[in-house]
Amino acid sequence: MVRLTWPALLTVVCAACSTGTAADTGQDAAPRAAPSRSTGGAATTAFAPYVSATTAAPTDSAGAPSTYNLAFVVAADADSCTPTWGGTAAYDSAAVKSRTAALAASGADLRVSFGGAAGTELALACGSADKLAAAYAKALDAVGATKADFDIEGGALTDTASVALRDKALATLQRSRDLDITYTLPVMPDGLEKTATAILSDAAEQGVELSAVNIMAMNYSTSDDGDMGDYARQAARAAHDQISGILGLPSAQAWKSLHITAMIGVNDVAAETFTLADAAELRRFARREGVGALSMWAAFRDRPCAAGASTAKASDTCSGVEQKAGAFAKALAG
Repeated sequence: MVRLTWPALLTVVCAACSTGTAADTGQDAAPRAAPSRSTGGAATTAFAPYVSATTAAPTDSAGAPSTYNLAFVVAADADSCTPTWGGTAAYDSAAVKSRTAALAASGADLRVSFGGAAGTELALACGSADKLAAAYAKALDAVGATKADFDIEGGALTDTASVALRDKALATLQRSRDLDITYTLPVMPDGLEKTATAILSDAAEQGVELSAVNIMAMNYSTSDDGDMGDYARQAARAAHDQISGILGLPSAQAWKSLHITAMIGVNDVAAETFTLADAAELRRFARREGVGALSMWAAFRDRPCAAGASTAKASDTCSGVEQKAGAFAKALAG
C-alpha cells in the first residue's frame, strides 16, 4: 500500500505540536452521520487503520478502531520463506507480541497485513504452497490473529505464479482454520485494473473465501490532479461493480465486502492531497452505501508536521496538512 519504506516506518516519532491556527479545528469537519438510508443497507462502517506492528504512536487509538491492520509481514530476504516484520524484526519478536497485546487489550481485533510496497512478499519467496501456508500461519499465530490482509502491489501484482501459489496456500489454510482474509489492491478512479481483477478471479477459482476487497484510494497518477474525495468515491463505485461481478455478490453484499483505504494528507504523487474535508465526505458516502470499512495509511501519520517542515512530499511521520493529532481518524470513524 505504501510508497514509503519500512526503515522509515520503524522510526515513527512525534512530529510537532499544532500551530494553533483556525485550520486546527479541522477534525470537527466530520459530523456524525444520520442513520443510514443506504442502498447497501449497512447501518455502520467500521474503522480499521494501518499501524506499525513494532512502534507505538500516540494516535493509534484515535477514532476507537474496531480492527488494527498490522503492517507489514514480508520475507526475511528474497530467498527466504521466513516471515519477518518489515524484513527486520522476527515474526515472533517479544517486542511485537507486547505491542500487539496492548492493541488487542483495547478490545479491537488484529489483522496481520502481508506484503506492502517494500520488501519481498512471502509468495515470491516460498517454494511451495505448504511452506507458504506455514509461513503465513507462523506470523498469525505469533500475535494471536485470525484475520489476514494481503497487500498486493508492485511486482507481486503481475507475478502470476506467486498469485496462484498464494491462493493455493490460503485455500489450504482456510480448510484447517477459521481465517478471515482481505485483499488490498491498487485502484484508479475508474476502478481496479486488469492485474487486480485477475487476482480476484484466481482467488475465486481456487476457492479462497474473501471477506473483503480493500482498495487503495491513493497515488493515482500525475494526470489525476482533481479532488481526492471525488476520486475515492468514483473508485469505490467502480470497484463495487467489479467485485459484485467477479465474486458473484449482490449489490448490498458487494458494498459490505468493499473496504476503502485513503492515504491521509499529502500523497506520494504530486498534486494529490487527501484532506480532512475529503475524509468527512468519504465517511458519509461509506455509511450511505453500506461500505464495510474505512482505513487509512497510517495512524502514525495522523498528526501535524513540525513547524517549518517541508510538506511538498509525503512524510512517514505526519500528514502534511494542518490538523490536530488524530483528526483524520476521528473524521473517518465518524
